[in-house]
Amino acid sequence: MCNLYRMTKGTAEVAALFEVLPDSGANVAEEIYPGYPGLVIAEGRARAMTWGFPLVRTGRQGQRLRPKPVTNARDDKLHTRFWKDSFVHRRCLVPVTSWAEPEGKAGRMTRTWYGVAGEETFAVAGLWRASVEWGEVYTLVMAPACAQMVDVHDRMPVLLPPRDWRTWLNAAPEEAFALCRTSSAELHVERTRRLWSGAGDLAASAEAGRDVDDTMPRLL
Repeated sequence: MCNLYRMTKGTAEVAALFEVLPDSGANVAEEIYPGYPGLVIAEGRARAMTWGFPLVRTGRQGQRLRPKPVTNARDDKLHTRFWKDSFVHRRCLVPVTSWAEPEGKAGRMTRTWYGVAGEETFAVAGLWRASVEWGEVYTLVMAPACAQMVDVHDRMPVLLPPRDWRTWLNAAPEEAFALCRTSSAELHVERTRRLWSGAGDLAASAEAGRDVDDTMPRLL
């Protein structure tokens, strides 16, 4: 699953690429983390929304806990109650430069970045909705991983070439669902020494004797 990705172009550039209108003030960071704003193509505009559908939780004493951002939706779960209404009525495109996956041993996982070879910006299938907790929110749709990354994770984002953008946004659910498949695109892979959690690299972490928390938001 994906819980970190990059989007290095500004709102105006993205809006021009997708031939939509840019929302004023929709600037977001270049690295997008769960619970933070990302750029989304929905209803003919490039808009900022919070990444992750809020999953309401309760504690052992019945107290309401802070919601957890569900950042990924499995393709085989799109017709379940949590996702179905958004899949049927509110599909979106998520502009992405590359996405990251943790790789390596627990406690020393580093960031491996994946992108589409030859493409500076590509589109991932997404869903969106309004929420009481965080306003407008979105999630990425996941399909089984391709051969280039299956050893790192068994799921990857649904990558949509430009010819499929309009279908994903506007077609009937059955036609859109047919696009939720493993991409055949060649991936560009960049392995780094930067720890999955924290700002340091692997060597600095080993020297300091630090461990890292590799817990991540859920995929439904």
